[in-house]
Amino acid sequence: MRRSLALLTALAAFATALPSHSQQLQKFPTVTLNAGLYLIKAEVASTEAQREQGLMFRDKMGANEGMVFAFGQPAGVCMWMKNTLIPLSVAFMDETGKIINIEEMKEQTLDSHCATKAATYALEMNKGWFKQKNIKPGTVIEGLPR
Repeated sequence: MRRSLALLTALAAFATALPSHSQQLQKFPTVTLNAGLYLIKAEVASTEAQREQGLMFRDKMGANEGMVFAFGQPAGVCMWMKNTLIPLSVAFMDETGKIINIEEMKEQTLDSHCATKAATYALEMNKGWFKQKNIKPGTVIEGLPR
């Protein structure tokens, strides 16, 4: 009896961590971005609902895959990792695609990671991707959605 109760409690906790049927995970359109020599298959989050969902509840992402957040106009933007299961790096970019700053983000945290000035885009990649490719602030990412 005690074991059954513990199992039911664990299952209930797991179920509450998953998105509900009313919160179905959306599919995102994709674009191909160019970061110097590297091509990125990026999902595009351009609506408020898409940006809120982002990469939550994913357990992996391909080596040159990511998600680009399109904010529509320059703004003070911050990202966090609630319900995001994989560690990520985020590059904040201006309206021309020029990287403003890059931040490393730990999975499943509520820490804010912010652009150091108004940003029009943010590109999330697997943690360390920008550093491994020697992509730094000032680099221009091409192919961003308008």
